[in-house]
Amino acid sequence: METLIINRDELLDKAKELRKKDKFDFLMDVCGVDHLDRKEGRFDVVYHLGSSTTDKRLRIKCPLHEKDASVPSVTSVWKSADWFERECFDMFGVNFTGHPALKRLLMYEGFVGHPLRKDYPIGKRQEMSVPIDLRDGEKNDDDFFWVNFGPSHPATHGTFRLMLKLSGEKIVDAIPEVGYLHRCFEKEAEDHTYSQVIPYTDRLNYCSPLMNNVGYARAVEELLGIDIPERAKYIRVLVSEVSRIMDHLVAIGTNVVDMGGLTNYWYTFNVREWFYDWIEELCGARLTTNYTRIGGVARDLPVNTKKYIPTVLKKLDRAVMDVTGLLVKNRIFLDRTRGIGAISAEDAVNWGFTGPCLRAAGVPYDVRKAFPYYHYDEFDWDVPIGENGDTYDRIMVRFEEVRQSKRIIEGVLKKMPDGPIIIDKHDVALPPKAETYGNIEGLMDHFKLIMHGMDVPAGEVYSFTEGANGELGFYIVSKGGPKPYRVKVRPPCFAIYQAYPELIKGHMIADAVAILGGLNVIAGELDR
Repeated sequence: METLIINRDELLDKAKELRKKDKFDFLMDVCGVDHLDRKEGRFDVVYHLGSSTTDKRLRIKCPLHEKDASVPSVTSVWKSADWFERECFDMFGVNFTGHPALKRLLMYEGFVGHPLRKDYPIGKRQEMSVPIDLRDGEKNDDDFFWVNFGPSHPATHGTFRLMLKLSGEKIVDAIPEVGYLHRCFEKEAEDHTYSQVIPYTDRLNYCSPLMNNVGYARAVEELLGIDIPERAKYIRVLVSEVSRIMDHLVAIGTNVVDMGGLTNYWYTFNVREWFYDWIEELCGARLTTNYTRIGGVARDLPVNTKKYIPTVLKKLDRAVMDVTGLLVKNRIFLDRTRGIGAISAEDAVNWGFTGPCLRAAGVPYDVRKAFPYYHYDEFDWDVPIGENGDTYDRIMVRFEEVRQSKRIIEGVLKKMPDGPIIIDKHDVALPPKAETYGNIEGLMDHFKLIMHGMDVPAGEVYSFTEGANGELGFYIVSKGGPKPYRVKVRPPCFAIYQAYPELIKGHMIADAVAILGGLNVIAGELDR
């Protein structure tokens, strides 16, 4: 990826120029890197830019000294910078001057220190002893009333909290609080070998963990400069598209059940369970899969795959027909979703929307089409888009994406090649058990990978795939050795959820539930 290194005095003007002149309308991510061993400029603030019209990508780095770790905010250029900058401030202590509300995001106010700095001990714990009032001193008056929405609410799934400012039942303002599920995935990644990070990726979007496995493994393979076997590529596409279907079924089923349509939930979850039966046979687990390996996949497909998966796809067709039959002419459903939480294409891009929520607003951006990987450009499928960017369109786009994933799966099963499922390179991938038990070289290769890990050359990469919620990116910085120096996850719903307060303003409390479900925010990847 082309990289610009600029000083902070030029950053804001350069950002405006890139947005206007070079059409970089996407700010995909902002993150910090702590180069504790670097004498000049301890911190880098790293920006990853994209274009919805030209598919160009660009990385910007802004070095900062420890004693003056301050940089201008770019929230005036891209709305999506809001939470990205707050997270960087929270985790690294970088000050973004001009930010409209620079305060902690994942950690609580009163937390001492910045967890992703290299000199913050990974085992250090702190107690949160003071409750936080999100209203910043504003209290109830005769015209407005403040109420908590979540986290102890079934529609917020125990991990999101909102303070709603109400006039009657109409939402005037909303202040979100996240971080209830923050496990500091990125800190843990720095303390483990590249292969040991794979199980942690399961806990990001836990509705489609196989896609997290694939995205992370692909990023490390790009750093290593290796290409995986063809059969492994097709298997990764297969498990990714099965996961996309399952994720969308969860999103649709829970969204509609939160609005009171319970019957739809059973139709969507029945099919999901049949897919789970196959995944359990594939890797031994139903939820936390740990299936990919650097260089390929852990196991070959179950022997009954080419018979079982088409059978489930037929049941999927029937389930989609049943659920859409219950919804598309249902007056209550239409009133609850049409025009509710609508966003324009321009605003969706500005906020950093990707995936079904972006395509529902009419922007046909899909990583699998814009930046094809694993032969996605060779399969017969289309990118569905909506027109209004509302809750209705977000649900219907997911229905159509389920159908398109089915087409991709059918193509994979038809074209699936024979051959190895993992690279034959034993400084990266474990040797076969026969070699481990049968000769000293195999035993030594096995021992070194397990006890030490693979040696990844120094470098950096931002690798991205099309997750169920949008662009799932992994920015990895290596300084050589068996452990990553820095891993930054670009979670799709992080950018999307920060727009949620804007989407619900002017709506009723019940609308807030419908809108939240349509965004399909997964707390595991939101908080990490």
